[in-house]
Amino acid sequence: MLKYFKESFSNYDFSSILQTISLLLFVMFFLGTFYLVWKKPKKYYEEAENLPLEDDDTEDKI
Repeated sequence: MLKYFKESFSNYDFSSILQTISLLLFVMFFLGTFYLVWKKPKKYYEEAENLPLEDDDTEDKI
């Protein structure tokens, strides 16, 4: 399957441009996600960071 894509994309004259655009889109998405997580206030994460440590009262006990 990978061989098919490799051969079909290497036949184009502008295949290097497609690879560069794909890499730039990936990097922009990754940096955008990182920026959104970094800019959220700490209060947004305070409840979630303590969830694994809290006791579950809704647990079924046998």
